[in-house]
Amino acid sequence: MLKAALLDRLWSRMSERGDFPMLSQSLRTTMAAVKNDELDFTSLVQVVLSDFALTHKVLRLANSAMYMAFGGNITTISRALMVLGMDAVGHLVVGLQIVDHFHHSAPRRIDAKLELNRTMLSGCVARKLTERGDLRVGEEAVVCTLMRQVGKLLVVFYLDHEWDQVRRQIDAGISEDDACKAVLGVTFEEIGIEAALRWRLPEIIRVGMTPYDPAREDEPRQTQWMRAVTTYSTEVANLLTSPDMPATQRDARLAELAQRFSRPLNTDADVLVEMSVGLAREEAGDGVMREINELRASADAIAREPLEPEDRIRAGVEDLRALPSDNALAPALTLASETVLAGLGFARTVVFVRQSGGMFKARMGFGPKVDAVMPRLEFAGAFQPDVFHLAIANSVGIFIENARDPKMVARLPDWYKHSFADAHSFVLLPVMLDNQSTVALLYGDWLHSDQPRRISQQEMAALNELSRELRRFFAHTPVTELELL
Repeated sequence: MLKAALLDRLWSRMSERGDFPMLSQSLRTTMAAVKNDELDFTSLVQVVLSDFALTHKVLRLANSAMYMAFGGNITTISRALMVLGMDAVGHLVVGLQIVDHFHHSAPRRIDAKLELNRTMLSGCVARKLTERGDLRVGEEAVVCTLMRQVGKLLVVFYLDHEWDQVRRQIDAGISEDDACKAVLGVTFEEIGIEAALRWRLPEIIRVGMTPYDPAREDEPRQTQWMRAVTTYSTEVANLLTSPDMPATQRDARLAELAQRFSRPLNTDADVLVEMSVGLAREEAGDGVMREINELRASADAIAREPLEPEDRIRAGVEDLRALPSDNALAPALTLASETVLAGLGFARTVVFVRQSGGMFKARMGFGPKVDAVMPRLEFAGAFQPDVFHLAIANSVGIFIENARDPKMVARLPDWYKHSFADAHSFVLLPVMLDNQSTVALLYGDWLHSDQPRRISQQEMAALNELSRELRRFFAHTPVTELELL
C-alpha cells in the first residue's frame, strides 16, 4: 500500500510538472537532427538515446495502449521510431520542458541535473560496452541502463522534500537503499520497477533494470549479460562522478570492478579498465563529465555564498524566458511556483487558474499538506470584499505581513481560514493579461513556526517581473485547455 501511495503521488506530480525535462544541449542537437533531411535513421536513434527524457518518452509512447495494434513489447528505439514515425520525435521534443540556467539556480535543481548527467554517463558506458556486437541487443542494453535510474530520477525531480531527506542520510554515511527505506519505505529500484510496469515496458527491460547477481545461474545467459551491462555501467558512472575521490583510488576501484565483471561481460578486465578511463578522459574534454564538474563547482559556490532571494527569483525569470511561448503552460507554471517557493523559502505555494466559468481554482501546489486541501481551494471571480479579490483586481503583487491581525482576518475568506489557519504571512501575485483580465494568481506563505520576515521592494519587483513573464504562456493557451491543467 505504501508503494502504491508513493507511486500515485509521483504520477500526480508528473501530471502537474510534465515529463522528465530535456537537457538544453540535447534539445538543440535533437531539433537540428529532426530538421536535417539528410539525417539517416541510425543517426536519429543515437540522438534519441543521447537524452534520457526523450528515450523515456519515446519508449513509453511506443508501448502505450495507443500503439498496441503494432504488437507492443517494443524494447529498442529503432523499433519505436518505426512504429511512431520519425516526425514524432520532433513533436515529443516540443512537449518536453528544458532544463537550463542551472548554474545560477537553486541547489535542488543543480542536484537534479547532476543525477540526470550521471544517468547519461552510465548510458555512454553501456554504449561503449556493446558497440561492437549485435546492434539491436546493444540498443536494448543502453535502454535498460538508462531506465535503471528511473526510480531515483522520479524522486529527485518530483519529490523534492523526500529527496532532500534521503540525500542528507546518504551524506551522513547511510547506504542509499537504507536511506530510501527510512524516508520512502521503498528503494529506488522498487520504484523503478513499479514505474516500468505502469508504463507497460516489456519484461526484458524490467529484468535488465535489476542488479546482476552471479549466484542466479538458473537464468538465461542473455538475461545475466543484460543485467551485468546495466550494473557495471551504473557502477562505473558512479565511480567516475564520485566527488573528492583521488584518481589513484578511483582507478583501483575501476580495476576491481573490471575483474568482477570480466566473465559475465565476456571482456578482458584490462580492456574494461582502459575503456572506462578513456571514457572519463573523453567526456572530461567536452561532454557529460565536464558538465558534471561545472555543476559541482556551481553547487559549491552556492553553498559558500547563498544567492539572495531576489537573485533566485530573477534566475527563475531567466528560466521562463528560455522557454518558447508555445511551450506547454503546466511546466511554465511549475517553474514559476518552484522559483517562488525556493527563492523566498516559503512553506507552501499554490497556483490558482481562472476557468471558463470565471472560477479561480487551485491547479498545483507544493508544500506540507497542500494536496489534502487542494479540492477546497477555489473562489468565484465576482467581487467579494476580501484580499483575494483585491489581488486579482491589482496589476502587481500584494504582501500580507500578519494574517492574524484582526483587521486582516476580517478580509480573509472562510475557505482560506479553514485551509491555511497556520499561515503567518503571505504573498498574492496576479498574472494579468494586456486586456487587464487576471488569468492566474500565485500564492506563497510563511507559517507561524517560521522565522518572521518581510518582502523587500526589490524582491516584490522581481516577483512582478516573474508574473509579467508568465503572461505570454496564458496568451497562447485556449481557455478550454485551462480546465485540463
